[in-house]
Amino acid sequence: MKTEDSTRATGGKIPSETTATRQKRLECIREAAFNIRSNALIQAEVQGQGYIGQALDIADVLAVLYADQLALRPDDPEWEGRDRCLLSIGHYALALYAALVEAKVLPAEELDTYASDDSRLPMSAMASYTPGVEISGGSLGHGLTIANGIAMGLKRKDNPAFVYNILSDGELNEGSTWEAAAVAGHHELDNLIAIVDFNDQQADGKSSGVLGMEPVDQKFETFGWIARRVDGHDLAALLTALEELQAGEAGKPRCLVVDTKLGKGVEFLETREKLHFMRVAPDEWAKAHQQLKESYEA
Repeated sequence: MKTEDSTRATGGKIPSETTATRQKRLECIREAAFNIRSNALIQAEVQGQGYIGQALDIADVLAVLYADQLALRPDDPEWEGRDRCLLSIGHYALALYAALVEAKVLPAEELDTYASDDSRLPMSAMASYTPGVEISGGSLGHGLTIANGIAMGLKRKDNPAFVYNILSDGELNEGSTWEAAAVAGHHELDNLIAIVDFNDQQADGKSSGVLGMEPVDQKFETFGWIARRVDGHDLAALLTALEELQAGEAGKPRCLVVDTKLGKGVEFLETREKLHFMRVAPDEWAKAHQQLKESYEA
């Protein structure tokens, strides 16, 4: 997490750093990813169910953002100079709340209130409830349109902040997403970075079977975007791709497609048949935490 103003002009160069410094950053990100997954499980256990697979699959992306890339002020979530990270897929809230704990925007003890009465942490992320949550996501197909508006507003204010919009592969089935992609290209929103979580799963089955949208990265390029595609669990590749996109050609919005695995880090959840919304038995939580720890230590 970047806590101070930084000079991030589009079209700039990636700052050089030593191998040791790079490795130290990656170790911090890796630890953050483990913490995000662990805290996602802690929250889900409160209800015994939830969008657990998605939280585990997006943890590495959120760790790179919240532990390294985003310019934030933990004690001032409304700071005008902050980078905006929009969770269009509001049902991934388990992971976002855990990431906000890593960024010290939320206290860790509040995670025990997840989805409970009077909690600031509803099952689907809502800006009106939770500090650090930029939009009320969940109505899929709206996030990129909102991101466009924010990116336009920041440009008019000469604010150098980036707008990140995390959306799902299933969300690409919504026509409004592609209308927003066309608008972003037309208005040259080079302060916008869309991150597509491609886990090939939605409520009605595999995304590729419901309505195939491949090749996703090339489709964004036809709308005038710069696009990259990486393994969503390769921290070094994620970090490099985001840095390259930030420093990319001026006048073009940027897209990062990340290939991920639902339930990543907990082996018995990775292979569970019902992946979209999971129910976990009371005697399985300890096993989930143990497998997560083993995958981190491997």
